[in-house]
Amino acid sequence: MGSTSAENERATGVGRRDLIRRSAALGLITIPTMSFLTGCASGGGGNGEKAAPGEKTEKNPLGVNNSAQLEFVLFDGGFGKEYAEDAVRIYEKDFPGATVKFSATQKIQTTLQPRFNQGSPPDLIDNSGAEQMDMGVLAGKDQLTDLTPLLDAASYDDPGKKVRDTLRPGIVEMGRLDGEPVRILYYAYTVYGVWYSRKALDSLDAEYPQTWDQMLAVCAAARKKGVAGWTYAGKYPYYLPFSLYPMIGKVGGAEVLDAIDNLEPNAWRHPAVKACFEAYYELYAKGYVLKGTPGLDHIQSQTAWAQGKALFLPNGSWVENESANVIPADFDLAVSAPTGIDGSDKLPFGTIWASGGEPFIVPANARNPAGGMEQLRIMLSEASSKNFTSKVKSLTAYDGGTDGITLTPGLRSGVAALELAGDNVVNPRVQDWYVKLQKEQIGVSGLGEMMAGRLTPAEAINKIQAYADETARDDSIQHYQHQ
Repeated sequence: MGSTSAENERATGVGRRDLIRRSAALGLITIPTMSFLTGCASGGGGNGEKAAPGEKTEKNPLGVNNSAQLEFVLFDGGFGKEYAEDAVRIYEKDFPGATVKFSATQKIQTTLQPRFNQGSPPDLIDNSGAEQMDMGVLAGKDQLTDLTPLLDAASYDDPGKKVRDTLRPGIVEMGRLDGEPVRILYYAYTVYGVWYSRKALDSLDAEYPQTWDQMLAVCAAARKKGVAGWTYAGKYPYYLPFSLYPMIGKVGGAEVLDAIDNLEPNAWRHPAVKACFEAYYELYAKGYVLKGTPGLDHIQSQTAWAQGKALFLPNGSWVENESANVIPADFDLAVSAPTGIDGSDKLPFGTIWASGGEPFIVPANARNPAGGMEQLRIMLSEASSKNFTSKVKSLTAYDGGTDGITLTPGLRSGVAALELAGDNVVNPRVQDWYVKLQKEQIGVSGLGEMMAGRLTPAEAINKIQAYADETARDDSIQHYQHQ
């Protein structure tokens, strides 16, 4: 999940679908596929000498060497490369004696694995897309720089504020692997939830439903007008968790999602999981899912939804860009946090899933790690963040950056959803910690079969729990825990 990152992986033709992870926008981030590096990250020193440190000043808190070359490799996906090129120009202006070698590729692993082997990686990498390098392997081989100096450095805009204090909730935590120092900086920020047309709801004289009884009532009203309540990417049912997981967190509390991420015994048998599975199954049982949905891919389901054949679509904020050619001008795109069960839910309406995408790393063997971190510091400025958001309809990890920008409907709605959520933002990690479990087992074999009517909720839960238990027992899989 997603991650991704979403928009970027789209450009590969595989990505986000294969992924679902990480790091996108409004888009995020994110759901990246985890490509396993066979011995890709060997330890040891680099082939070149480290750049000598520069003088630390208020404007150069990381002590960047003004004459050292910086090499920056970007994933060339749906976000494009213009935003990064703009940030590189700022670096070159701030350090006029330095040269920046910038390149963009969709073949991250193919291009960079040999260089990790040789101990001569670039200074900054956007490790995203279908060929994303496995973060666990890189970290386990001590191939990633601790980014604490960046986080503790003065922000680009305000010397009185640290970079870490300018970031959105969860970004710092996401950059840690199993309690280790922060080694990853997720740059994009994705909002996941239920996407819909305000115009379509208005035509039913309806508000977005906050309880499940209200959801069923809205779906019943839509059916009377020949419109289905829901559709989703039936061929990739791991999209369903984009709204189902935060619903589970709302109903049972965030600790239920943590237990699922931690592969705890019987985590999937929690009453909140049962209630939410039964609620979604009710959409199928009552005929509120668009006919043929299990056979639709992400583009087909999004197109049917944009054409008004269904009201609701679980998705991430990249959907605005991805479906721009089929969403009508008067659609009035919006996203909502998931509908809950009733007033007994543990968390309030507005509880939503939002998290980082586009994972940037500074290799441990980089010749100019200070320069790599400085380039990230520039990208996390207000101006660079606004530039990114304006150009790709995506939020960044910078907590702000939208003032003065004319926001698209989906982006504006996503910002409003985050404001409504406040501290009630959840970030399930199973999609990027255990990609196979999330995609093939929870998604396709569990939720996909249940929503097609081939499993009952109880059967789906038992099947998924068995998969989770199997993953927990498999010593060949790197395991992670919420701290």
